[in-house]
Amino acid sequence: MTGFIIIAMAATYLVWSFYLEDTLPKIFRQRYCMGKHWKAEFSEHSASDIRSFLIFFVDAFAFDRKDKLQFEPNDKLLVIYRELYPHKWQADAMEFETLADDLYQKFGIDFGSLWYDDLTLGELYQAISEVQ
Repeated sequence: MTGFIIIAMAATYLVWSFYLEDTLPKIFRQRYCMGKHWKAEFSEHSASDIRSFLIFFVDAFAFDRKDKLQFEPNDKLLVIYRELYPHKWQADAMEFETLADDLYQKFGIDFGSLWYDDLTLGELYQAISEVQ
């Protein structure tokens, strides 16, 4: 009976942590709103356009939409990814593949043509802005 209780408690904890745990890495979760950084970098763009892009990004990475303004234009996509998966042996949720598919489907952009290790969210936003 004790073994069953321990297994049930462990299973409950795993289910609870899967559904309720914040998926945003701590480095981003601790930030204040980065909206002013986006407006400073892209002053000619509307806040609505910037928010739409950030929703597009957080959806691809399966972050909660409420966290969209935790990212700033200078954040590197590879750094964000490595904060999610700090160990090379960890299986990922195909964030880059999802982002690449979404970019092509929505904007006709080949992610491979944009990619380099230091690609930032701001550069990605700029590339999307140029095709709209």
